[in-house]
Amino acid sequence: MNRFLVPLLAAASVFTVASCSSDSSSSSATNTVTTPTGTAPDSTAAHAGGHTYACPMHPEVTSTKPGEKCPKCGMELVHNDQVSNGKSYQMQFEPKPMQLVAGQPVTLTYTPQEIGNEKAPVPLAVVHEKKIHLIIVRKDLSVFDHEHPEFTADGNYKAAFTFPKGGDYVLFQDYTPDGSGHQLGRQVVSVQGPKYTPVKFRQDQMQWSKDGYQATLAFDKELKVGQLLGMKITLSKNGQPVTDLDKYLGALGHVVVISEDTERYLHVHPNDQADKGPVIGFNTNFEKPGLYRVFLQFNHGGQIHTGDFTINVKA
Repeated sequence: MNRFLVPLLAAASVFTVASCSSDSSSSSATNTVTTPTGTAPDSTAAHAGGHTYACPMHPEVTSTKPGEKCPKCGMELVHNDQVSNGKSYQMQFEPKPMQLVAGQPVTLTYTPQEIGNEKAPVPLAVVHEKKIHLIIVRKDLSVFDHEHPEFTADGNYKAAFTFPKGGDYVLFQDYTPDGSGHQLGRQVVSVQGPKYTPVKFRQDQMQWSKDGYQATLAFDKELKVGQLLGMKITLSKNGQPVTDLDKYLGALGHVVVISEDTERYLHVHPNDQADKGPVIGFNTNFEKPGLYRVFLQFNHGGQIHTGDFTINVKA
């Protein structure tokens, strides 16, 4: 199932930016940080009394009328009367050790909670073969990682991680409670390490290459907000087209797009296609102008490869 485009607006998505090392109002004796998570509006109040239709790729886009198309990806809305359960969620976060240091292993522990009923277990749905997709980026968007915390006997989810460099990092948790809509948690953490000069991305970077691989990013029309965009990435290795891509988490490729200020997050998955490359096709749109970093992950030769691009979206 293809999904989801989730804009992060500070006024709408109801999350708290918390630093585990300095936010005394959020930290307790157990050294935990709890951040409410946000979901895109689903307008459930308008759906009482009739059938509902939802986008297969963006389930937050719904309508009471058949035959309409998703304004985000152009797919036709399909019959879906499974309205969100109306509950609100938060993500409890606890790193061990609390003091994060570059180059030293840490365990990141996450516990999804229902707000107002925090002791109740919150079962999570499997989406693209995992229950939580943890995206870790340094604040300047020069470092990217995609992890998958695993469920433990304690009822929480844990991931081992080592921050490669010092600085501020943003941690996104991408998850869906059973019977509810997609949620996105977010925390900011500070990692100790040698001083560094943040990378400043300015110009469009539509080409990527590493380890003999080359990737080219292209769009079917000018990069402007508020319009459906066809996005394609063409892959080659040592100058030859890659035509034998393996699936990664059930898809030929995954793309995460994050705005320069890290306030907007898009998790884009490819269109259904019969071949295995060299072109991977996507649909997406942008709701705010600005500079974005695009991170591609693909599976080839039994290894996961990560490419990165920079784009500027016009108003």
